[in-house]
Amino acid sequence: MTAVDPVRLTANLVRCASVTPADEGALDILHDVLSDAGFDCAWADRGGIRNLFARWGSKGHPKTFGFNGHTDVVPIGNADDWSMPPFGAEVKDGIMYGRGTTDMKSGVAAFAAAALDFVRDTPPDGAIVLAITGDEEGDAIDGTTALLAYMAAQGEQMSACLVGEPTCPDRMGEMIKIGRRGSLTTWITVTGKQGHAAYPHRACNPLPALMRLMDRLASHKLDEGTEFFDPSTLAIVTVDTGNPATNVIPASCSGTVNIRFNDAHSGASLTEWIKTELSKIEAEFGVQTGLRIKISGESFLTPPGPLSALVSKAVKAQTGIEPVLSTTGGTSDARFVKDHCPVVEFGLVGQSMHQVDEHVKTDHIVELKAIYSRILTDYFA
Repeated sequence: MTAVDPVRLTANLVRCASVTPADEGALDILHDVLSDAGFDCAWADRGGIRNLFARWGSKGHPKTFGFNGHTDVVPIGNADDWSMPPFGAEVKDGIMYGRGTTDMKSGVAAFAAAALDFVRDTPPDGAIVLAITGDEEGDAIDGTTALLAYMAAQGEQMSACLVGEPTCPDRMGEMIKIGRRGSLTTWITVTGKQGHAAYPHRACNPLPALMRLMDRLASHKLDEGTEFFDPSTLAIVTVDTGNPATNVIPASCSGTVNIRFNDAHSGASLTEWIKTELSKIEAEFGVQTGLRIKISGESFLTPPGPLSALVSKAVKAQTGIEPVLSTTGGTSDARFVKDHCPVVEFGLVGQSMHQVDEHVKTDHIVELKAIYSRILTDYFA
């Protein structure tokens, strides 16, 4: 029988304008092609988000390889800035253009195509699971977490999982993610007393307090890095007063900080540090502070071992490149999967993701399918 074409499947997915939280038929395409091939498919929808669970083989088999990915995409921005239709999946000179071509409909198409061919041609003694969400680019509240909750309720289990996010900075095959940094965002408000700028002694200016606080946070060295992680980073991303007057000391101001942290910290330990710094500022400046914190994910690591070796072997066999095991980059849904089973990430070159004229080389999609096929072959050998 004819092999499943991952390029055509990618194009079909890209033509669905599935900007989070919309699906626009993307998961239906996958549901139909998987169910037609004998996968047991179920919807794990939650909170208005569509999530697809598909399994070939016996439920709960001790040798179950899983793939995880998403079909939702970020907004296109200004459509006039695109040289190609953002949901057209048009191919020019061997390059497909469109939102989601890189992040990550091509990755989903590649692992779906690999799985479809594999179970047809060499049915394994085991099971294959595809857990695909429509809520990764947003708050990720009702996406992969909903899939994992569904799996727990139904007695479904993956023994290992590969997330198909783009992982390679410049060349196909050069990087596998074995962990990710945690992410914490804190919104800080400082409140003093409004007054006339000519009589500062009659007011309590919150701005010097906020500036001192931001300087202390930004100047603090969080760590030197750990065995598998680069040093943690802290970025001040905005400071706001909303004060249009030059002769008025404002009553309050605010600032926002984002921290990407390694395994030397936790969200809780960083929260306590920030609270301590706020208390010092209150005592020094006589202001009041407010704090809101969102921990998008804790840092995690799948130590080098059988799973990373399996993926590395397949990547090198296909590309000739020995991939680096890395924990760099932002967050991904692997942060949820790591509580279920060992997880690593491997996918395409991600240079154009989230950009205008996002694109992917079509031969990279074919190559990615081949790598995923090798992984399945070696895993079930």
